Formats: sequence, C-alpha cells, structure tokens
Amino acid sequence: MTRYQHLATLLAQRIEQGLWKSGEKLPSVRQLSTEHGVSISTVQQAYLVLENLQLIIPQPRSGYFVAPRKAQPPVPAMSHPVQRPVDVTQWDEIMTLLESRKDKTFLALGSGSPDLSQTTLKPLWRELSRQVQHNIDAVLSYDDLAGKAELREQITRLMVDSGTQASADDIVITSGCQGALSAALLAVCQPGDIVAVESPSFYGTMQMLRGFGIKAIEIPTDSSLGISIEALELALEQWPIKGIILVPNCNNPLGFIMPDDRKRAIVSLAQRHDIVIFEDDIYGELASDYPRPRTIKSFDIDGRVLLCSSFTKTLAPGLRVGWIVPGRYLDRVLHAKYAAMGTNVPATQLAVAAFIRDGHYTRHIRRMRRVYQQNMETWTCWVRQYFPDGICVTRPAGGFLLWVELPEQVDMVCVSRRLAKLKIQVAPGSLFSASGKYRNCLRINCAQPLTETNREALRQIGNVVYETLEEANALTPPKAPA
Repeated sequence: MTRYQHLATLLAQRIEQGLWKSGEKLPSVRQLSTEHGVSISTVQQAYLVLENLQLIIPQPRSGYFVAPRKAQPPVPAMSHPVQRPVDVTQWDEIMTLLESRKDKTFLALGSGSPDLSQTTLKPLWRELSRQVQHNIDAVLSYDDLAGKAELREQITRLMVDSGTQASADDIVITSGCQGALSAALLAVCQPGDIVAVESPSFYGTMQMLRGFGIKAIEIPTDSSLGISIEALELALEQWPIKGIILVPNCNNPLGFIMPDDRKRAIVSLAQRHDIVIFEDDIYGELASDYPRPRTIKSFDIDGRVLLCSSFTKTLAPGLRVGWIVPGRYLDRVLHAKYAAMGTNVPATQLAVAAFIRDGHYTRHIRRMRRVYQQNMETWTCWVRQYFPDGICVTRPAGGFLLWVELPEQVDMVCVSRRLAKLKIQVAPGSLFSASGKYRNCLRINCAQPLTETNREALRQIGNVVYETLEEANALTPPKAPA
C-alpha cells in the first residue's frame, strides 16, 4: 500500500468513526503534511481518493469538507434456511468458479486467497529456498505420518494465544485446512450421516460433505453472533445429527466472532447430545483485535472438539500446510490420513517452522491484521458508493471477506455470468448453501489491493447489479388497486 493510500484509509476510518462530522471542515493539506510527515502531494492524492469515494467535498478557496453521509447499510438478518437434511448441490457452479482461476486475465474477487505481495513474506520465500538447497535429504524423504515435529512444536506455541493447550503429540499435520477437515470427517462419519452446518457456510466444506456422501442440515446463523444455539438444539432433538461444523472466529463468509459464552454453550450442548464439533479456525489469527479470540477447543474437556486450521489464509495457500488437534479421535485421524492422503511435503513444513521460530510469523500477522482492516473499510465504502440502496453488508471482526445481501430481485448467479464476460469473477451467495439459497448475495475478497483496477471492477459489478434490478422491476406487473 502506498503512502497516499495508507493516509486515505486512515482518514476514511476517522470519518466512518464519526471523528469528523458531516459538513465539518477537514485539516488543511499543509497541516496534514506536517502532522503525518508526508509530502503535500501525498496528502493531495489521499484527498483525491476520498473525493472519489464521495466521502469529502472540495470547496474552492475554503478547503475540504466531510460529505453528507449515506446511511450505514444494515447488517444481514438471521438466516432462515430449510431445516431438514439435504444432499449438497452447486457442484457445477463450483467447477465454473475453479475453472476461472486458470484464466489469469480474470480479476478474482470471488476467491478466498490472501495478499501474497507483502514484504513480510520474503523471509519465508528465502527459507523455502534454503531448505531445498541445504536440507535436500529431509526435503526428498518421506515425512512422518503426523508431520514434522519441528512444525508441530511451533504450532503448540501459536495456539497459546487462543487458549488452546496441546502438545506436539496431540497435533497431526495435513494438506491445508481442507485436508484437516477431510480427515476429521472420515474419522467420525459414514456415508448417509447428517452433519449440521452454519448457514451460509463455506462452499469448500459443503462440497466435502457431498464427496463423502454426508447430508447437511443448515442451521440459522446471525451475522454478528453466529449459529442459533436454540435452532441447533431443536434440530438435534429432531434428527440423528453426528456432528456440527463451525467457523466461530472471523467466520467465512459472515466475518463474525462468536462470543465466548456462546462457545461454552455449544460445547455444553454437544456434551448433552453426545455429538462432535468440527472447528475450522483458519481465519482466527486474522481477528482485528488482539489478543486473538479463543477457540471452541479451548473450552473442550472431553476431547469431542476436532480443531482444524492451516497457514492457507495467514501465509499462502500453495504451502498446503494445515493441522488438526483431534482430541479423542487421534488414532482414527491418523488412520484416515494414512488411508486417504499419506504424508505431507517436508520442505514447506520445515520452512514454515523456521519462519515462526525466527519471529517472522508474528510480525507478518501483526501487519496483515492492520492491512486487512484498512482494506475492509475502503472496500465497504466502495460497496456503499457503487451498489444500490436496500443492501445489507456485514461488519467483519477480522479476516478479509465481506458478505453483501442485495435486494431479492437480484440473482447473483445470473449477474456472475454477465460479469464473466467482463473478466470479473465473483462468488454468488448460492455457493454457500447446501440447497442453493442466498442467490441475492455475494462474497467479496477484500485482501485484494486498494487499486484503481479493483475499484473500477467493483463499480462495474454495481452497474450490472443496477441493470439487473431495473430489468427485474420492469418485468414485475403493477399491483392491482385495493
């Protein structure tokens, strides 16, 4: 991020937080230049960004003033999925999304990939090279089934902040978080079993259930507090549910952090009904506030929570380094891993272990929390500027994913086909439902840099949404007089 972009983001945050009121005069260019130790041209560029975002208004010979504010869009309401077990669908749409990754001319706003451009990752790239050059025997040999001990030791140290107590022997290294969840499901479930999921829920997890022949029952979920414990309890009383998959920290796609009292209540509920909890903590390290939130696993007293995570979102997806703390299911998970996946790549494990040990990981995470929070503020401003009235937008507590709910008349599946012709990839909300709900929603990846190219892409998305809304309204017959 350039200096002027950083300054623009900082000023936008102050405006959003109400530190400068609507119509209030902003500090002069010279004053901000002195205050922040930047050039006058940097301040002018930052003010131009805010002007383009319609956050400020220039007045000749008077300076800059805060623009009249559009009302903050509300957050999405509690979801209301069909509460019965269903077979997961949407595979064809997922394949379309995956196929678009091959075309490098596409702008991937629907992916879940982190920012790989940060300089704080350079020590990791150097360490990868060093491992290949100087540790060739370890790199080319078979890995231990549980994964490299050096990495498992470092992961135990990282988990302390989340309240999770585990030894290296309690951890199994996997191929990403998807590998961890796969091993967990294979260890606990059989084809035909029922698993409860949040609604909406990550499409990759949904397709995993489809692949294993497991039915999903979607549970209403609040965009601020998480899954409805009351609705989950009703479902448990009605159906033979084997377990529940939860993303309680910086949820994908809603961005919430489940409060600790609700995490405790979920564990208590699982104990009463003797079910397991599959916890996906892949975004937990990216919470905006420090210390990072506790895991559900940290409240587990009898080993029924299988904690899954990875470095896919914090470092890079291509590393394929994840892990699972399977509790009482350790032996089953090791067997499932051996049968379905085998061992892992040693080079990336050793490089990540050294990256953590030498203090680079902590510095990188500290930076990315700040970058993603700034990005989220600006992307939210762009959504408010370019999308129609009547939308709902989440207010994520961390991570880099934004969920937008559009008017009911907008079908994002159709919109995504139009956008594909413009070389823009988005993730329609229907991908995040076992039964294809949320067609009027989309998920946006705010890890994307704050560039004019990305801003223009969001403007184009808004234009197509407006066109779709106008077409839908034109087809709606007028109401008959009462």
